[in-house]
Amino acid sequence: MTLQTGATIGIVGGGQLGRMMAMAALRLGFRVHVFAPPSGDNVAFAAAHETTLAHYDNAPAMAAFAADVDVLTFEFENVPVAALEGVGTPIRPAATALGAGQDRLTEKVFLQRCGLPVAPHADITDAASLDAARQSIPDGILKARRLGYDGKGQTRITPDVASADALAAIGNVPAILEKRIGFTAETSVVLVRGADGTSRSYDPALNTHENGILRQTSFPAPVEGDVAAEARRLTQGVADTLDYVGVLAVEFFVTDDPDAPLIANEMAPRVHNTGHWTMDGALTGQFENHIRAIAGWPLGDTSRIADVTMLNILGSEIDDLPRHVENPAARCHIYGKRSASPGRKMGHVNFIERTVDFAGNRW
Repeated sequence: MTLQTGATIGIVGGGQLGRMMAMAALRLGFRVHVFAPPSGDNVAFAAAHETTLAHYDNAPAMAAFAADVDVLTFEFENVPVAALEGVGTPIRPAATALGAGQDRLTEKVFLQRCGLPVAPHADITDAASLDAARQSIPDGILKARRLGYDGKGQTRITPDVASADALAAIGNVPAILEKRIGFTAETSVVLVRGADGTSRSYDPALNTHENGILRQTSFPAPVEGDVAAEARRLTQGVADTLDYVGVLAVEFFVTDDPDAPLIANEMAPRVHNTGHWTMDGALTGQFENHIRAIAGWPLGDTSRIADVTMLNILGSEIDDLPRHVENPAARCHIYGKRSASPGRKMGHVNFIERTVDFAGNRW
């Protein structure tokens, strides 16, 4: 399936990732229809020709939406798989990719099946199972199996924290206990795979988190060439196993253990925050490449053409926007959200530090 300009891209989810995806689709000449629930700002609506405001489980609304689009994609992994079943419109990536990434326990099992090393972990159903798991994982992070992002739905397990209190802190929901990994750096591979199996990946970057929220992505990443190649290979294996179409990201901990230099943290079956630097620092950004892939178009070159530091603008930091606008090295991407609560991603800034040589330079 190869779409022509004028075809309609359907995006499920109305957040900033959907907004930037829609903007990329518009640049390539596609129509955009966004489906999103009535909660939230739905900032992607501003970049769409058509919008549907309905809950994901509204089957008639989903069916009408799917009938209006030529291909359907999603901007985040918490869209209920059942809502997309039987829509009759091509879904890229397939809904099976959603299922692989929605539950942290099944995600760990899937990544292991793909050959990726993961942290020791245990299924937690109640305080008794957490007590038992703490015997082998005394220093860990308790995470809700479903939902939760940017540090939400998780809590640190320490000897002075009772198991019942830890479970209460995450809402007494099914959980996973993961051993805390001693790492030297965090990195990620953002990869795009086309319908014909062709894949291209972006340079791994250094990711810095604060309070569970990505703070910045920058270059150079302290990842040796062979380790970076292995991270790419492992991510490619995930994409191939899923017969994936679109942008996929896998986050890794980098360790100083020569026997286990990489530990996979999690996968994201979508465009990813750690790939935002590509909008200004690569020949083809991740959002355009996602649209190219799901439309059946040739993938764009992922070569990095600049050293970039991507900084997330969180909460009230949006008030500092004039300072960034005055910086000639800053490329500002603002999401249009109405309110700025603590830790909320209001936008990001790509700081261009220097241009770099790359194969195929023609100027």
